[in-house]
Amino acid sequence: MNKDQAKGAVKDAAGKAQEKAGKAIGSPDQEAKGLVRQVEGKAQKAYGDVKAALRKSRHE
Repeated sequence: MNKDQAKGAVKDAAGKAQEKAGKAIGSPDQEAKGLVRQVEGKAQKAYGDVKAALRKSRHE
């Protein structure tokens, strides 16, 4: 797992927690921020996945 995959997974998890907290306290703003953070995390993880695949294909 490279750093982008790890950071992306952490952002995604933090976003899920923020979204749930926003729902719990009735804050649509926090829910939205959590969703945005999840998207950012998934994008960063996908970027890390591509980097890992490229690195692996170079070594084959």
